[in-house]
Amino acid sequence: MATIRPFTAFRPRPELAAEVAAQPYDVLTSEEAREEVRGHPLSFLHIGKPEVDLDPAVDLHDPAVYEKGRDNLQKLIADRVLVPDPSPSLYVYAQTMNGHTQYGLVGCASVEEYWNNTIRKHELTRKDKEEDRCNHVRVTNTHSGPIFLTYRDGAEIDAIVARVTAAPPANDHVAADGIRHRTWVIADPQTIDRLVSLFRGIPLLYVADGHHRSAAAARVGRERAEANPHHQGDEEYNYFLAVYFPASQLRILGYHRVVKDLGGVSPNAFLEQLCPDFSTMPSPAPVQPAHKGEFGMYLNRRWYTLTAGERLRKVSDPVERLDVSLLQNYLLNPLLGIRDPRTDRRIDFVGGIRGLGELERRVSSGEMAVAFSVYPTSVDELMAIADAGKIMPPKSTWFEPKLRDGLFVHFLS
Repeated sequence: MATIRPFTAFRPRPELAAEVAAQPYDVLTSEEAREEVRGHPLSFLHIGKPEVDLDPAVDLHDPAVYEKGRDNLQKLIADRVLVPDPSPSLYVYAQTMNGHTQYGLVGCASVEEYWNNTIRKHELTRKDKEEDRCNHVRVTNTHSGPIFLTYRDGAEIDAIVARVTAAPPANDHVAADGIRHRTWVIADPQTIDRLVSLFRGIPLLYVADGHHRSAAAARVGRERAEANPHHQGDEEYNYFLAVYFPASQLRILGYHRVVKDLGGVSPNAFLEQLCPDFSTMPSPAPVQPAHKGEFGMYLNRRWYTLTAGERLRKVSDPVERLDVSLLQNYLLNPLLGIRDPRTDRRIDFVGGIRGLGELERRVSSGEMAVAFSVYPTSVDELMAIADAGKIMPPKSTWFEPKLRDGLFVHFLS
């Protein structure tokens, strides 16, 4: 049984939504965010990455950073840039990228369901990143970066969303990156009740993106419950902001790898070492893998197509048979000595949205020695791994488009 709970959102006035909506805090460096907010005083990056308004010498985890985020948020509310809806509602959030639209329902998910694993996870989190988001929630008293959840499709839910989105949206803007963002308000009590009831029939939810934010929301929710002698269970801190997408609508891009050196061997010697587990063919064009078990490799200014051999195709474990696992276990570790990709500084990761040209650039510049393009992990693979209680390797999925911050703000009290 899954929960979707209506809430009273603070939202930007329609004519200001394009100025307020911002990329998530974790896809930009502080320097990139400072550049992005130039000339954009309403950008939600002033709340999500408030260090942009402080001296660069200030530590990112200094209390002043979180306090600045709180103050910036309160100013947007005082200036009526963000205004509260008149009653608790659900919402539809649609994103259109390259001709494909995905429609998500916006509401609040349950902290209890995070802890009891009704909301399933597939990634490990880092405690320092968790604590950073905890402090942001504690000080601002809000969830403003929605968690990206997915669920196995429901026909009646889809029908309700289709009916809602047949009407003109409340907000409609195209961001600088060309992605269109639209939102609709679901205020009708009967429609809300029906959606809440339908989600009670969905057994499981899955965190697609936002593991650190969901972990932080759950931790702060538990802290507040334990500190409240009159805790009832229906307080707002028991719920966190989320967008629920049906699995069939999601698109995952590949998460590529680049490595600084070849472990002391020449490019020709490295090519010979690949033979036992991968067939290797030169390619006249950049290689975007077309199916599972196929990889691109950019080495010495040339592209190659690598195809996993029969032994690798027989791997049965749901984690070990992921393409990112095959690449790690049968090439990066044994041939290049990358034993722990979480900590090894010789490896870096390139999200699929940056394209194969970014792989070429980083190798041709001499910064890296070799690059590998990877076929995307599927939503079905993600769910199977989460259902098995297993954890994906780091940087296994790159969801695109990213949810924008600032279109919906949920207060914990």
